[in-house]
Amino acid sequence: MRRFFSLLLLITVFSCYDTERNCNAFKTGEFEFDYTINGVKKTGRFIRTETLNIDYYENNIDTSTVRWINDCEFILKKLNPKTNAEKDAIHMKILSTSGTSSYTFEYKLVVNKPNRPQRIEKGVAYKIN
Repeated sequence: MRRFFSLLLLITVFSCYDTERNCNAFKTGEFEFDYTINGVKKTGRFIRTETLNIDYYENNIDTSTVRWINDCEFILKKLNPKTNAEKDAIHMKILSTSGTSSYTFEYKLVVNKPNRPQRIEKGVAYKIN
């Protein structure tokens, strides 16, 4: 009986935990994030408005449209894709926020490719302006 009450107490305590998601603070602004290519850690920067996302990385500039699904999810689609792979839209989801300074996100392709496992990547973006 004692174990039952201990388990019930643990479930009650952990079920009350709710992650912070103030996504409206991250709809627009200038952000930085770290990524790794071939074992080399790099930093990317992007500026997001209500309808555009402008990426700056490795002396390249890339622009995508932003279509918000809800306060914490949106779809990115490149304006001028150079390859067929770049034509695929990306679903971005803000998982949690840390005040107004950063957010944790995940992203994946909108359409699941046949015979390929769905890849979901995660990252952290820091608001710099």
